[in-house]
Amino acid sequence: MRHGRSGYKLKRDLGARKALLKGLVTSVIEHERIITTEPKAKAAKPLVEKMITLAKREGTKEQQLHARRQAAAFLETPAAVQKLFDKLGARFSQRNGGYTRIVRVGWRKGDGAEQVMLELVGSELVKRAAERAKRREERLKQLKEGETPDE
Repeated sequence: MRHGRSGYKLKRDLGARKALLKGLVTSVIEHERIITTEPKAKAAKPLVEKMITLAKREGTKEQQLHARRQAAAFLETPAAVQKLFDKLGARFSQRNGGYTRIVRVGWRKGDGAEQVMLELVGSELVKRAAERAKRREERLKQLKEGETPDE
């Protein structure tokens, strides 16, 4: 019996489980959303929230450097650490927890496993704003191209 044992085993030994969770957390931070199975998403969610809380940590330069080194020890890529502290920490600075959401997507065709999307709250707004800016640039480019033959 697993009395008092928290967490998810995910049918893996310790090393494989740690590697899997590090990869999932790094991917969520880099891409802001991933599609995976429900148990994996539920296991990764608290770790993503802890990383964002580290990025929000304020204090002296030494304390901020310590937080950055703690995150770098867990995350797999320097780009993820940089994005975590430069963008995500600032984005969630006014929010007290609840940085992620799990949304059910459907069943995987191959084995019927339930798929979920683990995403950062507000990432859909960021993606929509980026798409809107891209469309606006394309329209401006078309207008300029349309004006150049007339002149």
